[in-house]
Amino acid sequence: MAPAPMMPALVTPGPVTPGLVTPAAVGGASVPAVSSPATAASGGQSWNIVADLHRMLELHFMVNAFRAGTIVAVIAGAIGWFMVLRRQSFAGHTLAVVSFPGAAGAIWLGVSATAGYFAGSIAAASVIAMVPRSPSGRERSEESAVIGTVQAFALACGVLFVSLYGGFLDSLTGLLFGTFLGISDGQVVTLALVAAAVLAALACIARPLFFATVDGDVAAARGVPVRGLSVAFLLLLGCAAAEVSQITGALLVFALLVMPAAAAQQITVRPALSLTLTLVLSVLTTWASLGIAFYSVYPVGFFVSTIGFACYVLAAGGRALATRVGTRPPGRTRAADGTHRVDAAVGA
Repeated sequence: MAPAPMMPALVTPGPVTPGLVTPAAVGGASVPAVSSPATAASGGQSWNIVADLHRMLELHFMVNAFRAGTIVAVIAGAIGWFMVLRRQSFAGHTLAVVSFPGAAGAIWLGVSATAGYFAGSIAAASVIAMVPRSPSGRERSEESAVIGTVQAFALACGVLFVSLYGGFLDSLTGLLFGTFLGISDGQVVTLALVAAAVLAALACIARPLFFATVDGDVAAARGVPVRGLSVAFLLLLGCAAAEVSQITGALLVFALLVMPAAAAQQITVRPALSLTLTLVLSVLTTWASLGIAFYSVYPVGFFVSTIGFACYVLAAGGRALATRVGTRPPGRTRAADGTHRVDAAVGA
């Protein structure tokens, strides 16, 4: 009796870290793979900040992560400040979410995920910008309805593209929650060029945009193109959301776009100081998140959200405390024994 033919051994692919570049993906070139930041850290942090920073920055992918993170933080801070001031946080969140189906669709079609990020966000921004405006406040509700519809449809498309892909989409977690591994030099250059273009455009429209944001009716009466500025800002917001998504992930873009700006506007109402503080908080939040995530197994987006939330809570709490102290009646003080006395003279 002839022996049964031997079945070939099945090879089960091991887990792949999201965002890593494999040799096959670059035409067989030799690319050093890093399984995780903890492995690259060679034993974890030593609690010597200088030594830990030196060890971390010896790795080229971490240098690229800090470069890309700084670029993303600056554009997110600048665009996010106007977004919060214009009360378009819902639109910003939707444009960030739409970047997920854009990237997933690009991967399904075999195109760069970066192109998908920008295509999805800019297309959604164009749809939202088409909402007709009216002199009354009705356009707010119409815009919210369109934004909610676009967001729901985009999420459904993202699930569809992931299903149609049919393969092992190892970067799904990175698309949703962010990753800083595998950022190439080319991606850093692309981010820098897009950021430079967006910031240059924002600088050109900053003054009339601020005027239209503070008092749209007066700005329109003065001949300011309020409608055109709104459309231009939505397109810039779409570009910013696409950029930030590549670091924080599609679901956590809201953190870097909103929290530093919201915290800064809680601290001061002066526009120039508030904008500067927003940029500082955004960059510091990104740097701290990247450093912590390097020695952690958790995604960088979680730390961006946590640090940003802490900044906002501290800023809002400090403002509430200062307001409460400032509104205390001036004639009422507290005596040494804990009782109150009124120093104001009482007319007889």
